[in-house]
Amino acid sequence: MQKLPLALLAAALLALSANENHQFNYGHNLDRREAQWVDSVFDALTPDERLGQLFMLRAHSDKDAAYEQSVEDLIRQYRPGGLCFFQGTPERQAELTNRYQAASRLPLMISMDAEWGLGMRLKESTISFPKQLMLGAMRDNKLIYDMGREVARECRRLGVHINFAPDSDINNNPANPVIHDRSFGEDRYNVAAKCFQYMKGMQDGGVLACAKHFPGHGDTNVDSHFDLPVIPYSTDRLDSLELFPFRVLAQFGVASVMVAHLSVPALDNRPNRPTTLSERTVYRLLRKSMGFDGLIFTDAMEMKALSKHFAPGLADVEALRAGNDIVLLPADMGAAIGAVKNALADSTLSQEKIDASVRRVLRAKYRLGLTAPQKVEVANIRRDLNTPEAIALKRRLIENSLTLVRNRAGLVPFPDLEKFKFASLALGDTTRTAFQKSLAQFAPIREFNAPKTLTPALDSALLDTLRGADVVFVSLHDMRRAATDNFGITDSERQFIQRLCGQAKVVLTVFGSPYSLRFFDEVPTVLAAFNEDEHTQDLAAQALFGANDLRGALPVTVSPAAKFGDGVEIVFSQHRLGYDLPETVGLRSDTLAQIDQIMREMIGIGAAPGGVVLVAKNGKIVWNKAYGHFTQEQAVPVTNETIFDLASVTKVAASTISLMKLADEGKFSLTEPADRYIPELAATNKANLNFGQILTHQAGLQPWLPFYKNTLAKNGLPDQHIYHTQPDADSEIPVAPGMWMDNRYVDTVWQTIFRSELRPGRGYKYSDLGLYLGARALQNIAGKPVDEYARDNFYRPLGLATTTFNPWKLGLTARCPPTEDDRYFRQQRIQGYVHDMGAAMLGGVSGHAGLFSSANDLAKIFQMLLNGGSYFGKTYLRPETVQEWTERQLGSTRRGFGFDMKELDGKEAANMSPLAGQRTFGHLGFTGICAWADPDEDLIFIFCSNRTFPTMENNKLISGDFRPRVQSVVYRALGGKEGRTQR
Repeated sequence: MQKLPLALLAAALLALSANENHQFNYGHNLDRREAQWVDSVFDALTPDERLGQLFMLRAHSDKDAAYEQSVEDLIRQYRPGGLCFFQGTPERQAELTNRYQAASRLPLMISMDAEWGLGMRLKESTISFPKQLMLGAMRDNKLIYDMGREVARECRRLGVHINFAPDSDINNNPANPVIHDRSFGEDRYNVAAKCFQYMKGMQDGGVLACAKHFPGHGDTNVDSHFDLPVIPYSTDRLDSLELFPFRVLAQFGVASVMVAHLSVPALDNRPNRPTTLSERTVYRLLRKSMGFDGLIFTDAMEMKALSKHFAPGLADVEALRAGNDIVLLPADMGAAIGAVKNALADSTLSQEKIDASVRRVLRAKYRLGLTAPQKVEVANIRRDLNTPEAIALKRRLIENSLTLVRNRAGLVPFPDLEKFKFASLALGDTTRTAFQKSLAQFAPIREFNAPKTLTPALDSALLDTLRGADVVFVSLHDMRRAATDNFGITDSERQFIQRLCGQAKVVLTVFGSPYSLRFFDEVPTVLAAFNEDEHTQDLAAQALFGANDLRGALPVTVSPAAKFGDGVEIVFSQHRLGYDLPETVGLRSDTLAQIDQIMREMIGIGAAPGGVVLVAKNGKIVWNKAYGHFTQEQAVPVTNETIFDLASVTKVAASTISLMKLADEGKFSLTEPADRYIPELAATNKANLNFGQILTHQAGLQPWLPFYKNTLAKNGLPDQHIYHTQPDADSEIPVAPGMWMDNRYVDTVWQTIFRSELRPGRGYKYSDLGLYLGARALQNIAGKPVDEYARDNFYRPLGLATTTFNPWKLGLTARCPPTEDDRYFRQQRIQGYVHDMGAAMLGGVSGHAGLFSSANDLAKIFQMLLNGGSYFGKTYLRPETVQEWTERQLGSTRRGFGFDMKELDGKEAANMSPLAGQRTFGHLGFTGICAWADPDEDLIFIFCSNRTFPTMENNKLISGDFRPRVQSVVYRALGGKEGRTQR
C-alpha cells in the first residue's frame, strides 16, 4: 500500500470535502434559526437543567424492569443531555428510547459505540461490519464512506444520533490489549484517510461522528478500562504520529472528539493525571491549538484508569474544568451534579465555560433535528436494520480487505485445477467450516478438521493422510486478540504447519489477527482474512479460486516477511463463477423469496419429494437453495450439494458440448452424412442424414425405443438369460445393483437403433435417438466414450466435483436422491444409477441420458456457454460455435443444435417461463430437471428434482407448471419489475 504524503493527503481530503455536508461542522453557521433556537432553549432551561445537558448516562436494553425504572428516574431528576446504549435488542432499545425520550423535557441525544456497526453492541440481532483493522487493508476508501452512510442509516432508524466512531488511534503496538483491531493500522496517512471517509459517510447520513481516543491510544500495552496507560513519548513524536489523524479530522469537520484516559507526561506531567482531566490536553491542545470547535466527550468516567485516582464528583468537575463538553457515563450522577454546583459556587469552575458547553450541546441537538419530540417506529425494525443491501455492502468490504500476503509459487488462483489433488484442513474447528464448504464449490477437495492442540499421534496421522495431496488449504480458527496469548496460535499448530510445508504446497488462511502472521514467515502462500465471520470464510475461499479479485494490503507490519503495504493484488479479466447476494446483481431477495412458497406447494402436493433451485446472474450464483427430502419418508434432506440424475440435460451438458469441441477442431461437421462418423449407418435408412437434422430433431427418428421390454420374461421380470446377479466376463454391463446385462445385448440395442424406421417427412419431433447417435459418433471420432471425453475436456478443467456418469462407481450414491421405485424393469429402487432404461442398458453412459450433477457444478457449464465458450480465461469452445449452436436452426421455433430454446409458437406447449428471453437456451430433463441460460440477462436458472420418485407416472410437476412458475419469479425479481411481461 503506497503511503500518501501529507500534502497529497490534504489535497485529496479537500477535494472530497468540497461538496461536504456541513451540518455538523461548527465552523459553518448555515442557519440563523439555529442561533435563535439555541438562545431560546438555553434561556428556558433552569440552571440545573443546563448542567444536566453536560452528562450522558448509561442505558441497557437487556436489563430488568427495576433497572429500566432507575434510568427513567435519573432522566426525570437530572435532565441529562443524552444516553449511551449498550447491550440488548433493537426492539427493546427502540421501546426504551421512546420511553426515555418521553420522560425528558428536551429531546435526548442517543449514542452508541458502533465502531463496526450496531452489531458491536447488539451482536446477535444486527449487522457487524468488519473491524477497522481489516478495513485498513482496503485500497478503495470510497467503500468506507459507503459503510459510514449505512451505519448512519441504521443508527437513525434505531433512534441513535451519535456514533462513537471512528477509532482514530494509530495502532503501532502489536501488544495493545484494547485498541488492536479497532484501529485502521499503523500508518498515519492510511488511518487519517480512512477515518475521514468513515466520518464523512456518517455525518452525511445525519449522525455525529466522534474521533477517539484523543490524543492517541494506539501505542499502549495497558487497557484503560483497568488501569492508567502511560504514553512516554515527546511532543514531537506525538505531533508527528498520534495526533496526526485527529488534526486531519478536526480540520475537515468531525463533529466530536472523545478524550481518552491516558497519562501523557509530555502534555501534562502531573502524576496519575489522565488526559481527560487535563486542561493542557483538552482545552489548550485540542480546543485552542488544533482549533476544534465541536463537541468534546470524555471517555467513560467509570473506567479504572480514572476511578483509581479520582473520586466521583471530583473527577466530573475536573473533566469540565479541562474543557470537555459532555461527561460520559458518570460513576455517580448525584455526586457529579453536587460537586459541579459547589465548584461553580466557589468559582473553581468557570460558569462561562459551562455555558459555552451547554450551547455546543444545544447546537448539536438542533443540527440533529432534536427540536421536537422523538419517537422510534418499532414495527419491522429488525428487518429494516438488516437489509440485503447492508449485508451486500458488508461483503464488498470484506472482499476488498482480504489480503494475499504472499503468493511465492504463484499457486493462487489455481488456473489449471486438473493438475492438483486438493485437501483442506481446518485447525481449531472440529466441524466442517464455512470456508471448507465454500472451497468445495470450486474443486474436488478432501476435508479434514482438527483441534488447536494436536497430539503427537494426531499430528503424525494427519501428515500421513495428507501425503497424497498436492495442495492443502490450511485454515486457522478460534483465534484470539491478545499478543500475550500468541493470538490463539498453539505451538503444535505452528510445528505441524511447518512440517506440512515440507511435503505439500500449503495455502494458509488466517481467520484472526494479522499480527499472528509473524509465526508463519516460512509459508509461501498466505491469505490474511482478519476474522472468522461466515461471510469472510466464504469470500476468502472464493478469492483463492479467482471468483473475486484480491486487492488488500497489510495495514500493519508484523515481521520481515509481512510488512505494512504487502499484498499481492490480483485483478481478473474473467472470474470463476462466484457466490453473492441477489441485490449485488440487481435481483430482489424479497421477490425471490416467493420461490420458497412454490417449492413448499410442490412438495406438499407430492409433485416431487424435494429439489434445488439455483439462480446465477452476471457470473454470480445468488440463489442456491435446497428444499424437501430425498423421499416422502423425509429421512434424508436435500442440500445444495445433492447430486441429481439430469436425464435429458445430458444431451447438452455432455454430448452436445463435446460435439461442439470436435467441430471446433475440424473433426466433426453438422452437414456431413451421418455414416461418415458412424459407418454402421451406411447400409441403413439413416446413411444420408446429417447431424444438423439429427440435433434439431428434424431427422425423422423415432421418439424413443423401449429396448428393455424385449429383455423381460413372460412373467414381466428381467430375463435371467440376459441379466445376472453377478458380473462375469460375458456380463459386464451394470444396469442396477445386483443386475448385470449380457455384453452381447449392447449390440442388440445399437442394431435396433440402426434399423429403426424413420417417420414420414422430416418435421420436428423430439427424439432421444439422435443423441444416442451423437455419442456413438463422438466415440468413433475421439476414441473415447462421452463420459471420458466430457470429463477430460470440460468437467475436470472446470473443477466439477459432482458432474459424472455412474456416481455409484465413485461412492456417491448416498448423495443422489432415488429416482424411482422401479416395478416394471429393474424391480428395485433406482439410486446412483441412471433412471433412463436405455442409458442403463448401455452401462449408464449415453449421449441422451446418464449424467449426474449438483446444481452448482451444472451452473459452471452454462456459465462457460454464456461466456461464449470460455471460463476463467480458458477457452473451451469458440464463441462462434457457441453462438451458432445456441441459435434456432432449420426453421425451428425452439431448437438449436442439441439445445432446446424458448418455444416461439404460441400454439405449442410452453417449455419455460413466458418472461424468459427469446434467446434462452438449455434443456429439460425427464426426472424433473431444467437448465436454462438467458444471454440477454446473463442469467442461469437451474431446477433440480426427482419428480419421478416413487413413480415416473407422477406428472404433477409438469401439470402444475412448477419449473416455469419458479423461473417466472426470477424474472420478476430482476430490477424489482413485478409487472415484467412476456419477452
